[in-house]
Amino acid sequence: MKHVRLFLLVAAAVLAAGCCRSPRLTSPDGAIEVVFTINESGCPQYSVLKADKQVIAPSRLGFEDHTYKIVSTSRDSRDETWTQVWGEESTARNHYNELCVSLRDEEGGLLDIRLRAFDDGIAFRYEFPGEGEIRLYREQTEYRFAQIPQAWSLPWRTPYYEGLWTKAALDATADTLCSPITLEFPDGTYGFLHEANLTDWAAQNFYYADGALRTYLTPWANGTSVYVKRGETNSSWRMLILADDINALATSRLMLNLNEPCKLTDTSWIRPMKFIGIWWAIHLDHYTWCYRLLDSKGKVVGLSPNHGATTENMKRYIDFAAYHGFGGVLAEGWNEGWDGDWTSNLASFTTPTPDFDIEYLSDYARQRGVQIIGHHETGGNISNYEEQMDSAFAYYDRYGIHNVKTGYVHAKLEGKEWHKSQYGVRHFRHVIETAAAHHVCIDNHECVMPTGLQRTYPNLMTGEGVRGQEWDAWSTDGGSPAEHLCVLPFTRVMAGPVDFTPGTFDFSNPIHPQTRVHSTLARQLAAFVVIYSPLQMASDMPESYLKHPDAFRFVEQVPCDWQRTRIVDAKIGDYVVTARQDKNSDEWYIGAITDEQQRDITLPLDFLSPGKQYVAQIYADAPDADWQDNPYAISISSQEVDSNTTLTLHLAAAGGAAIRIF
Repeated sequence: MKHVRLFLLVAAAVLAAGCCRSPRLTSPDGAIEVVFTINESGCPQYSVLKADKQVIAPSRLGFEDHTYKIVSTSRDSRDETWTQVWGEESTARNHYNELCVSLRDEEGGLLDIRLRAFDDGIAFRYEFPGEGEIRLYREQTEYRFAQIPQAWSLPWRTPYYEGLWTKAALDATADTLCSPITLEFPDGTYGFLHEANLTDWAAQNFYYADGALRTYLTPWANGTSVYVKRGETNSSWRMLILADDINALATSRLMLNLNEPCKLTDTSWIRPMKFIGIWWAIHLDHYTWCYRLLDSKGKVVGLSPNHGATTENMKRYIDFAAYHGFGGVLAEGWNEGWDGDWTSNLASFTTPTPDFDIEYLSDYARQRGVQIIGHHETGGNISNYEEQMDSAFAYYDRYGIHNVKTGYVHAKLEGKEWHKSQYGVRHFRHVIETAAAHHVCIDNHECVMPTGLQRTYPNLMTGEGVRGQEWDAWSTDGGSPAEHLCVLPFTRVMAGPVDFTPGTFDFSNPIHPQTRVHSTLARQLAAFVVIYSPLQMASDMPESYLKHPDAFRFVEQVPCDWQRTRIVDAKIGDYVVTARQDKNSDEWYIGAITDEQQRDITLPLDFLSPGKQYVAQIYADAPDADWQDNPYAISISSQEVDSNTTLTLHLAAAGGAAIRIF
């Protein structure tokens, strides 16, 4: 018995010693190391090294002002390759090592911190074992970067994230910033700081103070950050991609790998597609969303003479889509509730306006091989929407409508809660799950920033959360500068697919002559490759496309589901050259764009299959192209190429080039 007791005492001592040591975690390739410690004040900390160089100095973890002790640790690892329903690649490799540190605070509360190290970055999240409910007000997570990076960021209060990303030294940012932030380190490497699998949690934001980037959770109206049910609630994953070059940054799938596998047993109804819509003409004031006209007291005084979503208009768009190979047509303003101040009205999502025959149009679209893209604008009235949501999706399902664009145009949901609070996150998840039950895909506008949930629910196909091309129709600042499109692939697009709506072919704007798209025609073609979305909307009106049939051929041909993606060359904010291989063929598509500076691009085609001859169709800026004075000047040519070919492209200011290789 004495020997047994002695053994137990020794084992306990060894376990205690192991818990007091600094547990370490390394990436599968051994290059990245995460060190976990408890400092003298009882505060949990972590640090990160890459190739033996410190990336993050000891930085705080945890919540409130608790002190902690290590209870136990456990380890795991995984190496799997999974197939994407749709994506920028057909497959993704999920390879990591994991360390879970179980902690107890001074009040006996339990907290698990689960850390993962990948070859391309690190991640951790907070888990809350036990029973009962708690409120959290302050998260202590911080990032003390050993090298102060330049940061591309947006202020956190930017409405719907629809702003211009700006670059500044991280320690010079005075504002609170939304997630994500893209980092350029002094040694030429890159980082991407974001969150993954945001489920029943508040979206994170950042502010810089006392030498560290600190976390600020988007609160409820009552000041609570997060309501936690122990044993059920986990934080989102706090993630940091670490990349040696721009291609490794943009093609990392770390965020997707931190989400759960697909929960849908049947995904055959989920189909990537390009679509058009009665939309751009409304933004240009050619049409209206509303069916009726109201006076200042809300009394009906007549019908809108230019209502856009009519049976006649929709049929015309369906015919155009069918002839030119588009999969769908969006109709905004098809339902009752848009009259007057529609952001405060209680819309009906199952009642068409009298001039929109949904039964006839759904039958007609089906006969022509086109899908109607539905539209739900809630105006932020969540209670009204959730009361109708199940019946609204069932209504669409009955008419064979399997894609819906949702909208939440109001500063706060229900007039009081932030879109990216735990309240909003819960609602958006409810929409995705309810839509999936009715075989409906979602294009989410005025949404919370994406965090990779499309892996779990691939019916979440795209979203806004961006200053998209609609701003170029009416923005009082004249439209987005040319560099904006050169920033997005490494900021907003890194967080998930974007409904940016490229493809404007008519740059005139008589209603708002001071505003226009800062682009040449060739650049608009290139944007279909550079900006990723599996539901890709071509923004302009049919009559605009018919004016440029030769250039429009590229829009007809370019796919929106990919087998491989590669950033051939780029400098954030200056220029981007993106190459993607079609998921269903050996064809490659290339998009090259530049900012307000004209430049020459050298494009090696070494990603093509060796020994195979191809034809490259090149849509490039003509020598005299100019985005302000001659934006339509385009040169279309063909030449034979192979993997040894290097192309040289001249891009006009705010210009571009689009290439199909087959």
